[in-house]
Amino acid sequence: MKILVTGGAGFIGSNIADAFINDRHKVIIVDDLSSGKKENLNNKAKFFNVDIRDKNRLSNLFKKEKIDVICHHAAQIDVRKSVSDPVLDAGINVLGTINLMENAKAFKVKKIIFASSGGTIYGECGKSAPDENYIPRPDSPYGITKHSAELYLQYYSKLFGISFTSLRYANVFGPRQDPQGEAGVVAIFSNRMLNSETVVIYGDGEQKRDYVFVKDVVKANILALHNGNSEIINIGTEKAISVNELFKSMADILDYKLKPMHKPKRTGELLKSFLNADKAKKVLGWEPIYDFKEGLRQTIDYFRSVNSK
Repeated sequence: MKILVTGGAGFIGSNIADAFINDRHKVIIVDDLSSGKKENLNNKAKFFNVDIRDKNRLSNLFKKEKIDVICHHAAQIDVRKSVSDPVLDAGINVLGTINLMENAKAFKVKKIIFASSGGTIYGECGKSAPDENYIPRPDSPYGITKHSAELYLQYYSKLFGISFTSLRYANVFGPRQDPQGEAGVVAIFSNRMLNSETVVIYGDGEQKRDYVFVKDVVKANILALHNGNSEIINIGTEKAISVNELFKSMADILDYKLKPMHKPKRTGELLKSFLNADKAKKVLGWEPIYDFKEGLRQTIDYFRSVNSK
């Protein structure tokens, strides 16, 4: 199978591209390297430095490569950036996705797997983890664009028969996450702890998130190649872990003794976000395999190896 991975030089996309290649699929990677890194690229993939909004170059690529499946991870992922520049956010996350779907329609692509965001689409969570029937309540332009892209996927599926699986990720962490980014608290903490620097926690640290390891997310994408057609599916652990708990777990692994510095909470930050993953078990046959602390150890080992170079 020939699979186009957009954002394939990024954190999640590059891990997925590696897995597809290991399963002997032919992989085409499209990434404009605005946040992705060349060192993440698999040398067995064919790479194109292309912006998904570029109509001519993307159309020429589809015409040449005869794509079977699109695994769409290229995105503007910074929530704060989406607030400060919603036009940019919508241009990449909505118009870029429409550009891909127009090419999928024109060149008879069989399916698109879409990286959506359960961590932002549902908004503030209550006592129970929301399932896919929960009414979306995104609190940021980023969450709005991810939900809008899903609606376009449904449109293209209904009118043109392009199958899709939208995977609504919880907070993904693991090797290759960018410690300079806004969304990667595990990567940020790893880098600071390994360099014996003070860790910053915003607010009281009781904000809770559903942390899912990247290798489990990779498995969900592999399963979605042949399952979950025209479905929206949560990918998470159903566990809400606070920033304080995360800090303690990582400090224990690294024997890190410094106390965190608390700064004022960030405006608009969710207090609690976690996902019900029952549908993933039923439809994809997926459930998280990696224990949270094992995922942390593998992530810390990765950053330790990077810092030692």
